[in-house]
Amino acid sequence: MANPPGQFLDRAANSAIIQYYQSHQLFRDRYRVIKKLGQGGFGVTYLAQNATLPGEPYCVIKQLCPKAGSELSLERAKVRFRREARVLANLGSHSQIPQLLDYFTTEGEFYLVQDYVHGETLAQEVRRQGRLTEAQVKYFLREIIPVVRFIHRNRVVHRDIKPPNVIRSERDRRLVLIDFGAVREFLSDIDEYGSVKAPATQFVGTPGFAPPEQLALRPCYGSDIYALGMTCLYLLTARTPIEFDQDPRTGGIQWHHTVTVSPHLTTVLDKMLMPDAQDRYASVEELERALELEPHLEALSGCMNTRQRPPYDNADTDLNGATDVYLTPIQREAQAIRKWRTKRSLSRGNQGRSTGLLP
Repeated sequence: MANPPGQFLDRAANSAIIQYYQSHQLFRDRYRVIKKLGQGGFGVTYLAQNATLPGEPYCVIKQLCPKAGSELSLERAKVRFRREARVLANLGSHSQIPQLLDYFTTEGEFYLVQDYVHGETLAQEVRRQGRLTEAQVKYFLREIIPVVRFIHRNRVVHRDIKPPNVIRSERDRRLVLIDFGAVREFLSDIDEYGSVKAPATQFVGTPGFAPPEQLALRPCYGSDIYALGMTCLYLLTARTPIEFDQDPRTGGIQWHHTVTVSPHLTTVLDKMLMPDAQDRYASVEELERALELEPHLEALSGCMNTRQRPPYDNADTDLNGATDVYLTPIQREAQAIRKWRTKRSLSRGNQGRSTGLLP
């Protein structure tokens, strides 16, 4: 039987890295551990410096705590760890994802070392300066969509997109998606629809930001789109997911009364937040196209709601008397000839009446 999460956190508290931190010695002869940044069900994160490199650059060391209750499960965890580390290494080639610098196991413990991104999370920004405007939220989406698209093209579902996991770099102001401890590599486990074939063994993510299928251990690419939508609501309202009511019939988030945004963004967010993944955008590319469409909506509306009118008087009446019909040039010409003949006939009749030739 696997040990409960608390026992792993106790083990992390007594781990080798803590001993090096308390003794002020270099961990693995290179890392100077400065402080603990955070702790969760999957591990503990530390801020450190690489003392062997010029300038002793900062880095983040994440100690993972796999729930392995036997030697066999521990070996499986090691295989999974190496596979996940390779995926993180590939993802780290993107400028909006921290680069993986090292990964290793020591004394039965698992460690990832990544670039440290100095800056504020979006959650910290909102707490400091208040909620964002609609224009700022649209800009956020345009900035974050490329990195989510990159992740999905590498067949990875992040599963924990939320304001605390998005940092605005203080150096160049770019948005960086962090905390890939929740990422799972599905290179062989995702089917053509983006769903996991075999159910996962445990929930990964944050309740409220995670959609229903993720809570049911069936995450898909659309799960990240839902999390992006909830993140937008947080940025617009400064409200956490638990502060929104849900429609008891559909399970949809009831948010329209909390903030006023344009009809177009309302439509986009509603689709991002659909409880059923099949009703959301099929991909972030589709979401991106929907956002790019807004500047052209007025012109497109004019194209869809207007009809070219014939240039002749009363030309909206076709040959059979029907109205509001577009006529081809030949039909218009035939109609004009018929009208001319009718007018000439009427003119001749009037002339006859005036001369007394007609009764």
